[in-house]
Amino acid sequence: MPRNSRPRPVVHALAGLLVAASVFGCGAPDDNAPADDDSPAAIPDKPSKPVALEILDVAGNLQLTQPMIDDFVEQNPDIVSKVSYDKAPAPDLAGKIKAQQQADRVQIDLVLTGTDGLAAGISQNLWTDMSAHEKAIGGAPDYLEPAADMQELTQGKGTVLVYYPSGPLIQYSPGKVTDPPGSPQELLAWAKENPKKFQYADPANSGPGRTFLMGLPHLLGDKDPKDPKSWDKTWKYLKELDKYIDNYASGTTETMQNLADGQVDMVATTTGWYINPRALGTVPKDVRVAHFHDMTWVTDAQYAVVPRGVDADTMSAVLRLIKWMLTPEQQAKAYDDGYFYPGPAVKDVPLEMAPEKSQQVIEEYGAPELDTWIEEFPKQPSLPAEQQVEAFDMWNREVASQ
Repeated sequence: MPRNSRPRPVVHALAGLLVAASVFGCGAPDDNAPADDDSPAAIPDKPSKPVALEILDVAGNLQLTQPMIDDFVEQNPDIVSKVSYDKAPAPDLAGKIKAQQQADRVQIDLVLTGTDGLAAGISQNLWTDMSAHEKAIGGAPDYLEPAADMQELTQGKGTVLVYYPSGPLIQYSPGKVTDPPGSPQELLAWAKENPKKFQYADPANSGPGRTFLMGLPHLLGDKDPKDPKSWDKTWKYLKELDKYIDNYASGTTETMQNLADGQVDMVATTTGWYINPRALGTVPKDVRVAHFHDMTWVTDAQYAVVPRGVDADTMSAVLRLIKWMLTPEQQAKAYDDGYFYPGPAVKDVPLEMAPEKSQQVIEEYGAPELDTWIEEFPKQPSLPAEQQVEAFDMWNREVASQ
């Protein structure tokens, strides 16, 4: 994704995904053979010669991390000779990796993904066991507590690179909405009075849509916010809200364009989707943000995962790169243009450490109240992969199909 392109805080979900837990080892590593996932001793401390890395981004993550990676390449020419970047939709990821592994020709060395690609790879046993290589990346990262919770979702198969308390938040046009709703019930009442003027995107393809869906069980008091089958209040609520929604956008960008065009007056959003589209001019600068009273933040993260079958020298270079990206100095670049606000996953990375441009964007387009809300309200990680997909499937059956 170009640095000035539309924001994409996270594309999520592969319907029908079921997570499998088995892990299969690979053959003993040599220059052309896959590294043994469970044998970190077989991975050299340093590649025998500089390697060329192929990095695939399925989450828009390069907007946050490409400066970190480019800096590493510049500073370590004896480890990485060059990097080639590619991008793909998250639903295409598993098939692409699996085909390369079946052909015994793994060409993608590192994948940057959200929870969707992570889950798809876990379900099909595509990812290297990164927990076996913790020592090589400097031990357990000193994660912020919510980022550490997101790390638990990897089942050892990935590494959190960036984190943010996502939402659910409401973004609205102040000329059309003078008193934003402070609860789901108030939102429903507003939608009844203003039909077709509130919108959220398909949760399977939208970070804000997904966060809105996963935040409601906390707000409405469902029995178990981690079990979509127990969300009686949430499904009942969304079916009622459905009566006053014209359509579900295919992605978050569509909702932002509709907000900018005046087709809708209020949309589901997140911290990053509030700041970044305004900085890019996708929506007017005067668009405002609000939260639900007594909300619980649904947190989100993006990950580095390594396909099984990567050779030993390449694995060595990838581990050194990940270690580099988790240093506070590099993490500070994750503030970017508010795209995944705040962004850093590790502790003690204040905005003052970020590049000057990031500081200027956050100062002009950020909102001090966001930091207050982040401190004020409790945080819960996104649903685990299997429950996440179950929630999307139930939303399709219980809400969208109606």
